[in-house]
Amino acid sequence: MQAVALGASPFAMPPVQIAASATWYGFCRNVSKTHFHNTQETLLKTPRNVFALLSVCALLAGGLPATATAHGDVTPQAVDTHTLPQLGADWRQDNPYRTGPAHEEAQRIGSSAYNQNCARCHGLEAISGGIAPDLRKLDTDCMSLADAKKKEACYAEVSQYFTATVRKGRTRDGRVYMPPFEGVLSQEAVWAIKTYLESRRVKD
Repeated sequence: MQAVALGASPFAMPPVQIAASATWYGFCRNVSKTHFHNTQETLLKTPRNVFALLSVCALLAGGLPATATAHGDVTPQAVDTHTLPQLGADWRQDNPYRTGPAHEEAQRIGSSAYNQNCARCHGLEAISGGIAPDLRKLDTDCMSLADAKKKEACYAEVSQYFTATVRKGRTRDGRVYMPPFEGVLSQEAVWAIKTYLESRRVKD
């Protein structure tokens, strides 16, 4: 593994590698030496993001198990979607609640479902802390397309990727980074979450 330079973003690395890497501990020591000299003035002038980094360092120094830093430590929670139009067994290619009379209800349910099932890893209000993907940016590439048909096709492609990921989860080297939600979240619940995320879109 390459060394992590001071000022670089260690959160871009897989979390299990972070916990296991000696380089990460060296990074923590460098942050501490650079920013702290046991004076009140230094503490007051230290950037907030440095305190956040050192909080992670403290967890690692305390022996936090590597597996606990993966994204899979979430128990999927079922979502009540009886107030939404039911979609049947065949999965839609794109979000059926993006427009139409069910949009607001889908967004409301999706917000609650996101908080129950996704926020722990992807952040409150879909604002990622830097390890899990920022789900507000799922459609970023599509938003800049001028051609309406290409934009629609792009949104549909992203939606299919999203539903496949939610249903099947994500694993790497035998570690669960995201649990599968197939059989727990209905199609209606998954599209409701997607509707909520679309309300949180950012361009960059």
